[in-house]
Parts: sequence; C-alpha cells; structure tokens
Amino acid sequence: MLKKRWKLAPQPTSDEIKALRQAINASEPLAKLLLQRDIKDFETARKFFNPSTDQLHPPFLMKDMQRAVDRITKAIESGENILVYGDYDVDGTTAVSLVYSFLSNQYDQVSYYIPDRYGEGYGISMKSVDYASDNDISLVIALDCGIKAVEQVKHAASQGIDFIICDHHLPGKELPAAHAILNPLQEDCDYPYKGLSGCGIGFKLLQALLTAWDLEPALAFHYIDLVAVSTACDIVPMVGENRVLTHFGLRRMEQSLRPGLQLIMENGGLCNEGRLKRMLHTSDLVFVIGPRINAAGRMDHGSVAVDLLTAESLDSAKAASEKIIQSNTDRRDIDLKTLDEALSMVKGNAPLEQAKTTVLFGEHWHKGVIGIVASRMQDHYYKPTIMLAESDGVVTGSARSVKGFDVHKAVEACSELLLSYGGHTNAAGLTMNRENVEAFQQKFEEVVARDIDEAVLVPFVETHVEIGFDQIHDRFFQQVERLEPYGPFNMRPVFMTKGCLDRGSTRRVGDGSHLKMDVFQESNPDQRMQGIAFGFGEHYDRIANGESFDLAYSLEMNEFRGRKTLEMTVRDIRFSAEASDS
Repeated sequence: MLKKRWKLAPQPTSDEIKALRQAINASEPLAKLLLQRDIKDFETARKFFNPSTDQLHPPFLMKDMQRAVDRITKAIESGENILVYGDYDVDGTTAVSLVYSFLSNQYDQVSYYIPDRYGEGYGISMKSVDYASDNDISLVIALDCGIKAVEQVKHAASQGIDFIICDHHLPGKELPAAHAILNPLQEDCDYPYKGLSGCGIGFKLLQALLTAWDLEPALAFHYIDLVAVSTACDIVPMVGENRVLTHFGLRRMEQSLRPGLQLIMENGGLCNEGRLKRMLHTSDLVFVIGPRINAAGRMDHGSVAVDLLTAESLDSAKAASEKIIQSNTDRRDIDLKTLDEALSMVKGNAPLEQAKTTVLFGEHWHKGVIGIVASRMQDHYYKPTIMLAESDGVVTGSARSVKGFDVHKAVEACSELLLSYGGHTNAAGLTMNRENVEAFQQKFEEVVARDIDEAVLVPFVETHVEIGFDQIHDRFFQQVERLEPYGPFNMRPVFMTKGCLDRGSTRRVGDGSHLKMDVFQESNPDQRMQGIAFGFGEHYDRIANGESFDLAYSLEMNEFRGRKTLEMTVRDIRFSAEASDS
C-alpha cells in the first residue's frame, strides 16, 4: 500500500468556533466541521440542517428557459415529433428518463435516443441527427450534452430540426445555433446556482413546464429520485441546490422505489422485496446504483438503462434489470482481468516503475472499462495515468490525474499526435491512430516530467478535525450525519486521533489483508473504539507489538443482529514514531 502524507484541513479560529458554538449549542468538533463548510451563524446552520424546497431557485431565472418552454408547447400543439436525447452515462440516462417519462405522460409523439458508445461516441452524433430527420422529428431536447455540438446542430437546422440543449458542461468559444440553450455556465446566464447536473437541468425544465401548463408543481418531485442518483454519481458539488435536490431524492426513494431501481437495489443488497434495509446514503447511489446503470452503456447499450428507469412495473422492468445486472457482472470480470494485465505490465519494469506517468496500451482491452481501470491503477501507482484500447481501428484513451495536476493540459500539449481529446483538470478522453501510440507515450511522459511538482506525486489523506475518543458518542454521530448528503465541497468528515494503542484483540480478518481493530488512546485508556481497516493487514505485527499510531477514519453505525455499534472505517494508519505535523 502506498504511504500517504496527512493533510489537516484549514482550521477555523477560536473566536469563530466560540461564536458558532454559542449560536447553535454545538460541540467544538461539530462547530469546526460546520465552519469548514462556511456555516458561520444560526440562520445559515438552520437552512443547512433543514433543507427545504423553498431553497430551490425559480426555473425561469435560467437563460432561454421561456424559449425552451414555448418551443416544446408549440411542438405539442402542432403535433410535432419530439426526440429526447442524452448521453449513455448515469447523468445522461437519468436525465432522459426524467424528461421522457414526464413528456410521454402528457403527449404521445415522444421518443428517446441514447447514442451507442462504440458506434457514435459521446455527445450528439451526426448519425443521431440523420435518425431524427429520417423519422420526421422536428424537435430534439438534448440532455447532459450538446454545448459544443456546433456542426451537429448546424446539420440539424439544415434538415428542419430545432434543438433545445440542456447541458452543464463548460461552453466553448462558439455556441451551437440551438433554439434554446439551458446551461447556467453561460456567461450571460443569471441563474444563481451553477453546479447542477445534466439531470438537474432537466428537472428545472420540468418545473418550468409544470408552471407554464398550470399543472401541480408537486408532480416534479415524482422524478426527484433520478436527480439524486445523477447528482451523486456525476460528482457535482453537493452544496446549495444540489444538496436540497439530493436530500429530497433520497427521502423519495425511502418512501417509494421506482420498479427499476428496486430491482437493481435488491441485486446490490440494499433492499428486499421493495423494503429498504436501512436509510439510504449518497454512497449507496455512487457505489451500488451508479455502476449498474453505467454498465449498460459500457457493456451493452445505454438505452437499456432508460428502459429500466422508465418501467412502470416490476414485470416491465425485469428484462432490463437482468440485462444490466449481467452487464455489471461482465464489467467487473473484465475490469479485474484488465487491471491484472496492466499491473503485470508495470511490475518489474524499471522504466515504467520510475516514470512520472503510467500510459499503457492493450489492443484487446475493452473500451468500456479503461476509465475504471485507470482509476484503479492510481491505487497502486499514484501518477497521471492513461489507459489505451483499440476499437474499430482507432485507439481510445481514458486519462486520470493526481490531485493538483492538470491532466487535460498535459494531453493538450500532445495534441499533434491525437485525433481528438477533451475533458477537464482531473480526467480526460482522447483518440489517436495506432501508429502514434508509442510517440504519445513518450511525449506525455516528457510533458508531465517537465511540469509536475514532485510533491503532488505523493498521495495524501485529508483529515478535517482532530478528536479524542472521549468526544465520540451516539449523539455526536447523529449530529455529524445531518451533514449528509455528502459529496464534493461537503465530504464525509475524516477524523484524526493521535496516540492510539491496541487493546490486545486487534486481528487480521478476511484473507488477512484487513484488520478488525480494538484500540484506545494513551491519554484516555478507559475510552475504546472499534473499527475496520481494509487493506491494512501489513501493519498487524507493529500494532500487536504495542507501537503507538495515529488513525484517520470516518464514523459508521454498524448494525448486526439488531444491535447498533458506532465504529471507525479507517482511511489510514500512521505510526507515531514516523509522524510529522499535519
């Protein structure tokens, strides 16, 4: 396991802590966590702890919303054919499911289209525009894509097809000539919240249509579960409007599960015959629901995910759920095999082990899993990583970065070797001709080695608050859990406790690579904590021999046979003799 540096998040001042503690009667650790989230007074804390639909912004504040609503209304009044279009990932398929489900309940002449990952690729394809033309479709509502589809929208206009683009990605220098563009990131858009997912923008469109058509506003919340799945899985900021939408989406799922979600959640062990086993968390959306929905687009076709999410009964959802569950099983098998092959390429290869990057090519690798494998390679070699696979004569790559290094900029520096590329600071996609693979590997390594700061090649764990075991109890945990839903800018708190010792019963579990811990603090021997440390079995001997260590961990409530126990999920172990100040 890679050794990590520890980084303590910026700490508020004692005056700030004192003022907030007095305002809301909070413990010192909770006050610190809130201040790190810019919650400094009673009113801000009240709104944070009590999400309300009143905190959602009026949809018509978004630029072009009225134009979008008017065009959809005209299409329905004129009997036009409408196509709802979206990407093949979780955000795209949930967005399509939301808008298609609503419109098809109001109007018969609505269909949907998900591009094929392998035949068409990401975004709006020329093939899809031709499909719309061939099927007499005159209005396309594009979700989670389209903001850079300048040529495709121009081609559509030549065929008499209007586009409404609902996208949350950063616009380029030239915008498509669409009838309406809903994207809060446009420079002249006054919508107050800029972090919505693609499905979130679809939800705002739905709210606007309900208002314009004088329908019950509460109808929108029949679809808010889809927004929660999208927001959690697309890794958008979990603050402001997104936090409110996700909160109510989770509560909606706890009250009533749509059939497709019920089936895949049963497969993931979250529920049994429609009954949830416990409260839902954003981690359930990210690690149980998201991978299964994504598996459709990776291994089969993204339209299967829409079939699943729009099914109105368990019987009608069954076929799609079986396909998705099988796709997810196949995906897991393939990405584990690919990861093993990638690791074997590096292990024992001195130049690759010593390089600043990991860029690997497997001509037989599956294009649908290389992004996952690139992320997993980071767990073994913390470097800017690109996995390359060949499909239909073109090599496709998926890049992942380390925190603090702009991998998109590094890929851009190699653009003369590429057919296409795109992405952002932390991740990118690219394509090239086969004959350029070796030159690209060399050029990318040169660029990264020249520009990267050595310090960012050391992985780190960020802790939020240093705490003693005597400060941890059920009431504190309940208060901390009210910080949910967790996500970017509102991450699950990671606590740090120094000077820990084994009580004598810590043991290896599983295949021996994990630890079941039972520890106390030297400064307070009477207060014990238990927890699980996945992947830290190598530290057993030093712990069992009485060495003092520090722990970085999150708190979880473990329930077993009806008994609830507050436990640690250990993120890292640092032996006190080797520790430097965090």
